[in-house]
Amino acid sequence: MSYFAGNIILNNGIAMPQLGLGVYKMTNAEETVIAIQTALQYGYRAIDTASIYENEVETGEAIRLSGIPREELFITSKVWNAEQGYDETLRAFEQSLKRIGVDYLDLYLTHWPVADKYVDTYRAIERLYEEKLIRATGVSNHHIHHLERVFEVANVKPMVNQIELHPKLTQEPLRRFCKDHDITVTSWSPLARGQLLNDPVLTQIGLSYGKTPAQVIIRWHLQHGLVVIPKSVTPERIRLNIDVGDFQLTTADMMKIDALNRDERTGTNPDSYDNE
Repeated sequence: MSYFAGNIILNNGIAMPQLGLGVYKMTNAEETVIAIQTALQYGYRAIDTASIYENEVETGEAIRLSGIPREELFITSKVWNAEQGYDETLRAFEQSLKRIGVDYLDLYLTHWPVADKYVDTYRAIERLYEEKLIRATGVSNHHIHHLERVFEVANVKPMVNQIELHPKLTQEPLRRFCKDHDITVTSWSPLARGQLLNDPVLTQIGLSYGKTPAQVIIRWHLQHGLVVIPKSVTPERIRLNIDVGDFQLTTADMMKIDALNRDERTGTNPDSYDNE
């Protein structure tokens, strides 16, 4: 077993773990605490939560129970749509800090680009960064045109854009844009909500490495320089998802996986929030 522990350096020099645990839809409090504790035991050092997930309290509890020093962890949360706007975001952030029970967050994101609000929301996130309450700024679910609007007012460009990304939705134009602007991309729903786990191409590639399709997909994200946050509450899956440090996909296999793209989402298109 070889647990992956690599980092990506954000555009402000901060190291962000390239593989973390997503806690979306973890609604059972006890199960959530156990899942996060399990992940931390296996070497995960990044936890990705959000106010709308309603598990920030459990995230904080699991972190404290782990005994791992705060500075060794990378905690991300997000401001929900109904909480957006400049002053509203500052208040929402305070509440997230209280619920998690920490003095700062490593990364704070605009959850979705709410029309007429997401630019002011990012300005508030910049202020939190200036006040050293967060170590990095970011957004989530932002298309190119959303990022361009943010750039018009930003003193500091977002360091991260967290987007739906998996082999069925490779988002190459947006990834290129982010790369050109030194924005790190985080993949949410990296396994396409399980839709790819029986794919014959991924199954065959997995067999050649002695790995599961899920491990192959996670490795694909890592080799593309993406941050990846697979979600699971199952201890064995949590372990398998980080057991990807002992193999490297060939260029040919990477291209086979790239070719699975169908521009198909499992979640909402950010533009359907009636932006612009």
